[in-house]
Amino acid sequence: MFTRQRNSKLGELFMLLGNAIAAASAVSHGRQTYAGNLHRLGLDAEEFRRINRF
Repeated sequence: MFTRQRNSKLGELFMLLGNAIAAASAVSHGRQTYAGNLHRLGLDAEEFRRINRF
């Protein structure tokens, strides 16, 4: 039972990191991020798009 919980948490961690990397990559290349990636990170997509960039 403990192994499944650990694997589940590890999978969640990799999913979180993947979403963060995808969002950061899109921003650094001047593209819009996917709303799903932002939602999984706990960010509102509409508010994120209103942020002024330099």
